[in-house]
Amino acid sequence: MNSVTSPDSTAVGGARSLAADTGLVCCRELRPLLRDPFSVVFTLVQPLVFLAFFGPLLDTVAGIGGDSTLQWFVPGIIVMSALFGASATGSNLAEEIASGSYERMLVTPLHRSALLLGRAGKELVPTIAQAVVIMAVVIPFGFDLFPLGATAGLSLIAVFAVGLGALSHALALAVRDNQWMFWAIQQTVLFPLLLLSGILLPIDDAPGWITVLSRINPLTYIVNAARDLFANDFVASTIISGAVASAGVLIVGLAAGLKSVHNSAR
Repeated sequence: MNSVTSPDSTAVGGARSLAADTGLVCCRELRPLLRDPFSVVFTLVQPLVFLAFFGPLLDTVAGIGGDSTLQWFVPGIIVMSALFGASATGSNLAEEIASGSYERMLVTPLHRSALLLGRAGKELVPTIAQAVVIMAVVIPFGFDLFPLGATAGLSLIAVFAVGLGALSHALALAVRDNQWMFWAIQQTVLFPLLLLSGILLPIDDAPGWITVLSRINPLTYIVNAARDLFANDFVASTIISGAVASAGVLIVGLAAGLKSVHNSAR
């Protein structure tokens, strides 16, 4: 008796396979973190240094000083931590390409899209873990934690981190024959995004050309929305623009990453 497979069942099976393969890749990428959780904590050194040494200087900046300093600065530092971590994740892929392990992954029966989705999804864990540690450190110093607002803010940042991680992996595949180019491009893009987003200093009174560049920087809208969400302000006008910017980074990142993965498998 011949069996007939309906298109619907094939689609469901494919979706289940993609989800399962994505989970496998994500778990594979998380194993080094689980074996050495100190590496996640160690990456917090830089944002904590900014909080300890740069944060007090903001007390003298107009419009920030007083009890509102931490409320303004901490969400930006959490975004900065996600920015640094997610933008560098492609370096792990570059090492796998150099060692030949990535080519071995390509000949496995894993769904090609899962190679990107699992790696990008892995960014959720360090992003949230580092944010929790940062908030735990600053609460004794006067930071007001609003659980609902913090959860919404972290969700916004996590979406951004996944998209940026996908872009980082796409970059690693694009420069696979010149690994040094990965760091050159990453550093060239990273710091203008950081400085023009208003993470470290308010740019409301900046020169006109800086203001224009800031307005075309998607990170600016994500930082502003995160600050309002962490302050438990869900009706601020920045929320929609921040959500659109974060979703835009996710869509562009996944589109570029998936295309790169499928091209590399040919």
